[in-house]
Amino acid sequence: MTAAAQIRVLTGIKPSGTPHLGNYVGAIRPTVRASRQPGIDSFLFLADYHALISTHDPARVQRSTLEIAATWIACGLDPERVTFYRQSDIPEIPELTWLLACVCGKGLLNRAHAYKAAVDHNIAAGRDPDDGVTMGLYLYPVLMAADILMFNAHRVPVGRDQIQHVEMARDLASSFNHRYGEHFTLPQAEIDEQVATLPGLDGRKMSKSYDNVIPLFAPREQLRRLIMGIVTDSRAPGEPKPTDGSAIFQLYQAFATPEESAALARDFAAGIAWSDAKERLFERIDRELAPMRATYDDLMRDPGRVEAILQAGAAKARAIATPFAQRLRRAVGLRPLRELAAAAPAPAPAKVVLPAFKQYREADGRFYFKLTDARGHVLLQSLGFDSPREAGQAVARLKAQGWAACADLHAMVQTPADAAAVEAALAALRAAAN
Repeated sequence: MTAAAQIRVLTGIKPSGTPHLGNYVGAIRPTVRASRQPGIDSFLFLADYHALISTHDPARVQRSTLEIAATWIACGLDPERVTFYRQSDIPEIPELTWLLACVCGKGLLNRAHAYKAAVDHNIAAGRDPDDGVTMGLYLYPVLMAADILMFNAHRVPVGRDQIQHVEMARDLASSFNHRYGEHFTLPQAEIDEQVATLPGLDGRKMSKSYDNVIPLFAPREQLRRLIMGIVTDSRAPGEPKPTDGSAIFQLYQAFATPEESAALARDFAAGIAWSDAKERLFERIDRELAPMRATYDDLMRDPGRVEAILQAGAAKARAIATPFAQRLRRAVGLRPLRELAAAAPAPAPAKVVLPAFKQYREADGRFYFKLTDARGHVLLQSLGFDSPREAGQAVARLKAQGWAACADLHAMVQTPADAAAVEAALAALRAAAN
């Protein structure tokens, strides 16, 4: 497959906190394996600009960047095969953030889940709705869109809570393309329904918020102590033990082969002692992690080596970003004035910009549409439909019949602030279609 035919997949990793076994099994290991697939052009970056939204300790930002970069390299990420870079090393990304911000309606950002959650939290606490809300938090979706669109990624692997951000990137790409010509690929969110989650020391999902994590590269003896401290029930040696709901068995299964897992399941049924099961779990995890831990420790002792890898990745990324940013500057009119010395051609007729319907899916799984005017302002916003077909049928009727003639749809649409403007926009769409 030629480079032109490759699928470009982009993943951002925020450098905050120390990775644990759950991060490794759920994200790091599958992403590294996916980056080795033929036909995949992987871009992985350290989202250190994003980290500044919530981390205000400069030393912690720097240390976390080293830890996360060293972790991914130790876990098998091949910097020669992928484009692995630090976000802040690509100055074209914040520049693109501004260009996108200039075509982004404030209403779009008002609907961002993180911002809405912050506002709701403030209101519930009796504070000003925007108390503590920084512009970094508010513009987070625009920066994420710039991350994605700068490299025209086809697919963006995200969790369900991040789908909205990819949809916003699509909206911004469409708005920019509509105004300045086709420049951006419309990205697709990629959801892995089989993402593995691991139990922590107390049996709940492994999470820093529960303080129940096992650090990925804990020293061997610390790893043993943590595993020996996993909560188990009171079944004595010789008593059969169920594998269902067992944190020990689930953790073992995440690292073992099917044959090894089957053997441990038989030993559970035969009444293996918890201490022996934990020892076997420790040995199996350590067998996989020990070589990586050695590489990680070497990298942590040599930050200059990690820096060199990131700088090489930045050079690869900027080989794409720099000429693309120059093209975008020209598209928006940021051009050398000397070009005006040449005879200017007769201006082309002004392009008529029409109102537009946009259909999309929200994180709640329901389907929505909105009608925007020629300037991108939202005139009409639907409530949720159960299927994209229902939403599409409602859009088609509104286009064909107008707002007043579709009274039965009014219950599925938020009451518009200016019904006359909605009617005029729909009339313009019908006139253009004819």
